Amino acid sequence: MSKTSLLGLLEEREGEYVSGEEISRLLGVSRTAVWKQVRKLEAEGYRIEAVPRLGYRLTGKPSRLTLQELLPKLRTSSFGRRLTLLDVVDSTQNELRLLAERGAEEGTLVIAEQQTSGRGRMGRSWVSPAGKGIWMSLLLRPPVPLPLTPQLTLLAAVALSRAISQQLPALEIGIKWPNDLLVDGKKISGILLESAAEDERLNYIIVGMGISANLEAEDYSEELLSKAISLKMASGQTVDRSALIAAVLEQFEQLYKLYLEQGFAPIRTLWEARSVTLGKRTELYTPQGTVVGVPLGLDDMGGLRIELPDGSARTIYSAEVGASG
Repeated sequence: MSKTSLLGLLEEREGEYVSGEEISRLLGVSRTAVWKQVRKLEAEGYRIEAVPRLGYRLTGKPSRLTLQELLPKLRTSSFGRRLTLLDVVDSTQNELRLLAERGAEEGTLVIAEQQTSGRGRMGRSWVSPAGKGIWMSLLLRPPVPLPLTPQLTLLAAVALSRAISQQLPALEIGIKWPNDLLVDGKKISGILLESAAEDERLNYIIVGMGISANLEAEDYSEELLSKAISLKMASGQTVDRSALIAAVLEQFEQLYKLYLEQGFAPIRTLWEARSVTLGKRTELYTPQGTVVGVPLGLDDMGGLRIELPDGSARTIYSAEVGASG
């Protein structure tokens, strides 16, 4: 049985319950096959209510991004003007890397409705259900030395936080070093930069951005619910994904131009103004061990300056930020 035939039946009876027995009879399949296809449809963003003795009922369909809706909202000169919109991919990072290796221009963007193997920092997986979030990767070819690329991670965090604040001004968005966006201490977005270089020369950077826009509580595991939240859950309103994508690209392009013209200093100021890490006693888990101290600000490279308990200072360039207080 194809899920299309099951979907067609549920759509035909939309609003009504259809028993598993009737579905099995009409489609000529087992009840187990029906259940498996229901699970697949749910994974693609369809909402199907299952009630014992009543059966299955279609209660919601995934919203879909379209070029016709998105392109008129773009206010950028290059970012997103070369755009690939896909249905299901393993990772938008992988898709864009193929385009980058073929010479794609800076500003090229790949968006997917669903990722099956989305990933975040430190090799973590990223929950990317269909039709509910913003899963996209942007190509940059900055004329900067390879050691300065971490600065663009901080720039990306500022761009996303400004765009979300523009669309949902009631939410207070904070940045946890280096680039986690938080609402009430819970993560709403992930940013992953991957670079390609040759002979210490930077070829390109792929900026992966995942924004949990319209996810529901049931989209998260119990463990994730304690530390992650969607914009819809936090604000109580459904997010216009096309408008938010356009806002992110506009903010990103403006800040990127500022960075290329004036360097990291203005980006550092904007990042520090939105930080929830600075000024609080914090644990940082580095490859060399745990460091405890009070973050003071960013250095010229984008590292985090820490005041240690003995009054001395240290700069951290790679760490997982733990508890603060």
